[in-house]
Amino acid sequence: MADNIYTKRLDGRKMDELRKMSAEVGVIPNADGSATFSFGSTVAIAAVYGPKPLHPQHLQNPKKGIIRCNYDLLSFSVTERKRPGPSRRSQEISRIIEWALEPVLGLDEFPGTVIDVHLMIIQADASTRCAAINAAAIALAHAGVPMKDLVSSVSIGKLDKQLVVDVSKEEEDYHEGEGATDIAMTFMSNSDKVLALQLDGKITPEGLKEAVKLGRKATKEVHNLQVKVLKEYLEKTGGGD
Repeated sequence: MADNIYTKRLDGRKMDELRKMSAEVGVIPNADGSATFSFGSTVAIAAVYGPKPLHPQHLQNPKKGIIRCNYDLLSFSVTERKRPGPSRRSQEISRIIEWALEPVLGLDEFPGTVIDVHLMIIQADASTRCAAINAAAIALAHAGVPMKDLVSSVSIGKLDKQLVVDVSKEEEDYHEGEGATDIAMTFMSNSDKVLALQLDGKITPEGLKEAVKLGRKATKEVHNLQVKVLKEYLEKTGGGD
């Protein structure tokens, strides 16, 4: 078997090291809940509105509420200007984020309602959907939506044969050897249950198991930051707005 070509990360990080993370709660005053979350240069902002009555009425679920996510990138967030408006990719990611968040939400308490989660990437350097999910989880907690657990997300990459944590755009474009594989994974923070997993590229079943282990470990750091900023916000505001 040929040796692994990728032996040193392009930005100098350790193989299992996340980029510098930051987060903030309550960034949009008119929203019911809001937050930002960043991995390095990737910055996501989330705004939550609801629960509120769902219209038109025939779309209502009489047994529980629904979550509706809208993910997109600002035109200037990427190197080559993106055409304004939703794309097929952004619509697909919106659905995946809904699937990742729904299992932890107490939607049974709000029949006939909708919770709208608007997610905007204001600066993109890979791992955008993961940053968006992390921001959404904080914003939902800020909005007071009942949650069984927090949700934390991270990308694991395979560059040639090497697994790495939190892929950057430069790594995402790696083409040597076996090239780049990107795996976005989302976990229920305390139970470690996998809520969503997207794989772009190729990896063996054994490699995927190792990637999930790395993802679980990395999302512990994400979860710690999410809890930290929520606690700091509550202490600063005396328990709420």
